[in-house]
Amino acid sequence: MIKFSIAVLLLICCTLTNYAQPVLKKIWQTDTVLPVPESILIDHEKQQLYVSLIGTGNASAVDGNGSIGILDLNGKIITASWAKGLNSPKGMGIHNGRLYVADLKEVAIIDLKTGNTLKKIQFPAAGMLNDVTIDKNGLIYISDSKGGKIYSLSNETPSIFLDSLVNPNGLLAADDLLYFLDSGSLFNIDKAKHITKIASGMKKSTDGLQQFGNGFLVSCWIGAIYYVQENGKVNNLIDTENEQINTADFAFDNERKVLYLPTFFKNHVAAFKVE
Repeated sequence: MIKFSIAVLLLICCTLTNYAQPVLKKIWQTDTVLPVPESILIDHEKQQLYVSLIGTGNASAVDGNGSIGILDLNGKIITASWAKGLNSPKGMGIHNGRLYVADLKEVAIIDLKTGNTLKKIQFPAAGMLNDVTIDKNGLIYISDSKGGKIYSLSNETPSIFLDSLVNPNGLLAADDLLYFLDSGSLFNIDKAKHITKIASGMKKSTDGLQQFGNGFLVSCWIGAIYYVQENGKVNNLIDTENEQINTADFAFDNERKVLYLPTFFKNHVAAFKVE
């Protein structure tokens, strides 16, 4: 009887550990001097953050006001204009010494050593390119939120990977699957293009997506961060919609358990310890 009780207790403890809701604790915030930060990417090799900055003016305009800034991991702004001449830069990915940036109807390829734009690949039929993820084989995926599509990019040649979506945004290539967010729901798609819905019921403006343990962290642009459990249960960690604080395309450092959050119109980046 005692052995049975101990076994049951261990099972309960493991279950609670696997499904315990994480807590976000703010550890720093930059000054409000970053012009419309939309997305953050961690460069683990250089121990710094790339921040896509849409800049002032019309976010849909081809105006050259966008840039990529660099922060250190403690929130110090190294530069807000490391890579210049972009329009409305959003999601980013790193592959072979290059930074790939979604920018309206093109993907900019930037040299990580210099910050110079090497090339811009055109997607003339796109509505608005948004997020970027790169799988272990170097295949690049880009979401087209306004066009309802996900593109793939191989050898600098774009093609449609998936269409007939509503408002696809956050992407994550992991576990030989492509995870994606679309209008409040989380899905994955395998190599045979079989789609599985993992979770639903989040605010419609789902944006950032990262793995956390056996589940996922998800942000919604309007102002919310969720933890999605492995079983699809959705837990609301932060809701800032009433405060009008956007929670855009964040980065997550799995080793340090730190979430780096761009706040869009609030013009700053905040960091949270995930416990």
